[in-house]
Amino acid sequence: MLDLIWNAGPVVKLVLLVLVYFSVVSWTIIFYKFRVVQRAGRESEKFLDFFWNKKQLDAVALEIKQFSHSPLSTLFREGYQELMKVQRSKRGDDALSFTSDLSGADNVARALRRASTQETQRLEKYLTFLATTGSTAPFIGLFGTVWGIMDSFHGIGQTGSASLAVVAPGISEALVATAIGLMAAIPAVVGYNHFLNKVNVLIGEMDNFSQEFLNIVEHMTRRS
Repeated sequence: MLDLIWNAGPVVKLVLLVLVYFSVVSWTIIFYKFRVVQRAGRESEKFLDFFWNKKQLDAVALEIKQFSHSPLSTLFREGYQELMKVQRSKRGDDALSFTSDLSGADNVARALRRASTQETQRLEKYLTFLATTGSTAPFIGLFGTVWGIMDSFHGIGQTGSASLAVVAPGISEALVATAIGLMAAIPAVVGYNHFLNKVNVLIGEMDNFSQEFLNIVEHMTRRS
């Protein structure tokens, strides 16, 4: 394989360098996203258990830092901070109670949507590169293969010989580009689909938690 790459033409070598770049960056993203998504999922499960066991927003807020990698904890922090701002603006203190209107709940809902959007963007970061690699790397490799075959046939025309010994080396060198393209694309596609599924699960959890948090706020409002 190394001999074929070394003996390839300049265009094919350039194509191979591009594919190696795509492959290295893709694997870096895969390892990074694996750590980020796995930690987000694990801490989100712990945070949900902690949240429902505490049953008091103030108590949860005091220990929220231990779940810093959970998107749910970010939603809670933003919603709770907005909750406190509304309370201070209406009552002038830090008590966690509400007047009878739902403007406070509306403000909290907007804060939760904003935090959910930011967390979704954070979780989906770099996935576009994996999708791009998976869709374009095979075609880049195919371009290198076609160029290499064209170069081989040009050499055949110059030498006037079409024997297997003349044709085979050039074609085998050209096919290396397609092989490298597939080697770059397959892990990228698998990684993209895997992480997209995990992120969609986390997005669903964020939507559910936002609704539950709003239900708590509105319930507190009705009781006041």
